[in-house]
Amino acid sequence: MENIIEVVAGIDIGGTNTKFGLVDKKGNCYCEGSVPTNSDRNIENFVNELSKLIKENLTSQPDLQLKGIGIGVPNGNYYKGTIEHAANLKWKGIVPLAKLFKSHFEVPVALTNDANAAAIGEMVYGGARFMKDFIVITLGTGLGSGLVSNGKLIYGHDGFAGELGHTIVRHNGRQCGCGRRGCLETYASATGIRRTVFEILSESMENSPLRDISFNELTSDKIAEAATKGDVIAKEAFEYTGELLGQKLADSVAHTSPEAIFLFGGLAKAGDLILKPTQQSLEKHLLPIYRNKIKVLLSEMGEINAAILGAGALIWKEIEQN
Repeated sequence: MENIIEVVAGIDIGGTNTKFGLVDKKGNCYCEGSVPTNSDRNIENFVNELSKLIKENLTSQPDLQLKGIGIGVPNGNYYKGTIEHAANLKWKGIVPLAKLFKSHFEVPVALTNDANAAAIGEMVYGGARFMKDFIVITLGTGLGSGLVSNGKLIYGHDGFAGELGHTIVRHNGRQCGCGRRGCLETYASATGIRRTVFEILSESMENSPLRDISFNELTSDKIAEAATKGDVIAKEAFEYTGELLGQKLADSVAHTSPEAIFLFGGLAKAGDLILKPTQQSLEKHLLPIYRNKIKVLLSEMGEINAAILGAGALIWKEIEQN
């Protein structure tokens, strides 16, 4: 008889793409794949397509046994298994995502905010393995955050604690997908830094290769590349982004007093370009009793399957607890 390997499906639903993989308890990933998130499909067709791909991978590896499905998704409600009014997804209102997946699989399904999933992954597999109090900030299409206190994720009474991306950093500032103005994620995210670059370009006569790139073609990677080569506009954009991010993280420190803050996601790949100005701004805005205590670190999860591992860690914890 073949040795059965127990795995879970880890699913990371981002504003642009959805990644999935089959993961065992040790974090070994037996397959990975992705599908576009914001295409013309309705949510039922999206779940159908994703479920079909997961089943195909299970069929091709008959020694794998699916034990559960973990999902990280913007505005995911851990208590209800729903997506609720996600600003960066095309499916509006309240979406019964866990219920839709359960119609395809007879296994437990758990979902949470995508940043909460990243925080669980960091706690199980990453740099927070020996920490009980930390924050994970995901810098992708938007800004997500997972708050861990005394070894437990903070969900709040309704499942939506810790939406730092939608705290106001500029009164009457940039329009946000949530419908308000001035939210942190409109400045500190892969999308936000693009907006910052174009604002600086419009107010400056400085030569920059970024002037030759359209807004839709500009990425945080291209901005980081330009900054690494010494481009003044790109460097200023990172300084401004880090200044605002550090300012709001100082507020978060006052709430949970974490040992460390981890930066994860596309914009975090810029490394010291975002890390240093964020750390400097954090220290500047902290209450003195917190100064020189809080580490700002890059996630140790790695970019390839970190989000998948985080979602997988979520459901493994659920299975173990139950």
